[in-house]
Amino acid sequence: MNNFFALLKANGGQHARLMAGPVLILMVLGMMILPLPPFILDLLFTFNISLSVMILLVAMFTKKPLDFAAFPAVLLFATLLRLSLNVASTRVVLLHGHKGPDAAGQVIEAFGHFLVGGNFAVGIIVFVILVIINFVVITKGAGRIAEVGARFTLDAMPGKQMAIDADLNAGLVGEDEARRRRMEVSQEAEFYGSMDGASKFVRGDAVAGLLIMIINVIGGLFIGVGQHDLAFGEAARVYTLLTIGDGLVAQIPALVISTAAGVVVSRVATDEDVGQQMVSQLFANPNVLFITAGIMAAMGLIPNMPHVAFLLLAAALAGGGWLMYKRQQAEKLAEAEEPEKVQAAVEAAAAEATWDDVALVDPLGLEVGYRLISLVDHAQNGELLHRIRSLRKKFAQDVGFLPPVVHIRDNLELKPNDYRILLSGVEVGRGSATPGQWLAIDPGGVTMKLPGNITTDPAFGLPAVWIDVGLREQAQIAGYTVVDAGTVIATHLNHLMHRYGGELLGRQEVQSLLDHVGREVPKLIEDLVPKTVSLTLLQKLLRGLLAEEVPIRDMRTIVETLAEHAPRLAALNATGTGPDSNELLALTRVGLGRAITQQWFPGDVELRVIGLDPRLERVLTQALTTSGALEPGLADSVLNDAQRAVQVQEANGDATVLVVPPVLRASLSRFLRHHFPQIGVLSNAEIPDERTLRITAVIGGAA
Repeated sequence: MNNFFALLKANGGQHARLMAGPVLILMVLGMMILPLPPFILDLLFTFNISLSVMILLVAMFTKKPLDFAAFPAVLLFATLLRLSLNVASTRVVLLHGHKGPDAAGQVIEAFGHFLVGGNFAVGIIVFVILVIINFVVITKGAGRIAEVGARFTLDAMPGKQMAIDADLNAGLVGEDEARRRRMEVSQEAEFYGSMDGASKFVRGDAVAGLLIMIINVIGGLFIGVGQHDLAFGEAARVYTLLTIGDGLVAQIPALVISTAAGVVVSRVATDEDVGQQMVSQLFANPNVLFITAGIMAAMGLIPNMPHVAFLLLAAALAGGGWLMYKRQQAEKLAEAEEPEKVQAAVEAAAAEATWDDVALVDPLGLEVGYRLISLVDHAQNGELLHRIRSLRKKFAQDVGFLPPVVHIRDNLELKPNDYRILLSGVEVGRGSATPGQWLAIDPGGVTMKLPGNITTDPAFGLPAVWIDVGLREQAQIAGYTVVDAGTVIATHLNHLMHRYGGELLGRQEVQSLLDHVGREVPKLIEDLVPKTVSLTLLQKLLRGLLAEEVPIRDMRTIVETLAEHAPRLAALNATGTGPDSNELLALTRVGLGRAITQQWFPGDVELRVIGLDPRLERVLTQALTTSGALEPGLADSVLNDAQRAVQVQEANGDATVLVVPPVLRASLSRFLRHHFPQIGVLSNAEIPDERTLRITAVIGGAA
């Protein structure tokens, strides 16, 4: 009888392990399909957090990657579980979010209220920072390490197999040991190969979390306002807090599991786990602790510094360093017979990181695939380098300031013909170019088709095709605009530099611009900055002009306008914080009105523009001056009319310029240019008196 129960117990444990996978799949499907009550959601969220912590701890305590060989599969199932939880929580948030902050369970409420203080703006910032840390730092680094590890492991497989065969032939190992070592080599290669692919799950999970948050916020606004008659602000607060709580409770486990993935692939196999390696190597040199303690003590003696915190930490570091020094001295006496070995260990432990290892983010960067390296290689006289130098010079002449240097590097993660343009380390543009071929761009009206790889122009989105060199003249005769690969990249870069010109203008560029103008009008610059306006306010003003692609070449007019109006606006400002930047921007645009008009209508006396219907003008003025925002219905109507007006202007070959009263210009420009980047919004005050206006299209005329 006892044997029967023992057998039943053993089989039961085996069956439980066999059922773990199917049960998890059923849980995932159930969460995606069935509506779950908030209490069950709380349990599942808690289980997800505990699972991620368990995975991290297992990864920390493993001594070899193969000790956690199931990690790629665990990573897949954990990601799937987290995404299914997002689906289940999204359903509850959108269905019952209007009932209160605890409608989606206490866990989401805790993360949305207590962890971020009930401030959805803080929650959004914390959530985005977590996504950036997960996506840009941990996931990207772990994926790169896994990719390199997979390559090196596969390259080393033949050598390892030959070494095993040599030991077997020499009689150093038996057949069983050789078979075990061969299997271990094979499993190691499969593990790193699986990790290379599994890291993409975590990377995609980070992107999915950000998209889910955006969709939930927008969906919550529509449901709260449209179905539950909540005020727009109340709907934004309630659903945004619930969405942030949902996002945080999902992103924190994702961050933990991403860290576990990084730990697994980045560790070096030794007889110690990761924690033991870190402690034994980080605190191996007492001199480091002594120097750090001295620095902390010196900082603690500076006036107005938190003396207790710095001096207490300095004392702890000094004490730890002294204990470590005494222990090392005792070890040296015990190992006096091996002085060379001890000295080598001390020298290896003394190597510390320096500030030279810190790589700052480039303001403007260009990364290319390996087939495009010839275009940017000095040794091969890369033509793109010369184009970029000319491009920066032309940008400085047209826009009015010298942009940052474009840092170019190769990126093996890109496809061979791909490139991407980075702004402060963030991708703002991507495209593909084929060296040795020409890009034939269809400007419109071309009927002849050319053989080649069909694509789109990366700068403006026009239909295009990559053709061979022999078809160049034929394409030009047919009406195509034909450019080479270097010109494609340079044009795309130039387009993005103009589009993001405001973000390229940093404080250093503003100061350099003032120094340059000050050589011609030193007294005017001296009286303006910082006496009348601060450098920060001037930078904000210039960025506002560049955001709408208004050149700042005429700095004399800009400076004189600020010198004339800034003191008056500062005196009118009751808060005493200085002149209002929006009013200064509007006055500066009026001062630059002739140049702005000339930019849109070069040489034309008559200006054929888009106008506003008088009734719509009154409605917009009232809406924007009272609430500062447009109702959804009114916004959709304005967008539809604006789209029709833009189509009419483009069909007639006229500039897509909308002329409005000064009080509406800034708000309508921000609203319309988000949807129609090609449209320009000017105020009546910016149009010179000698120019004649003709309204050729009307927004709101059909209302």
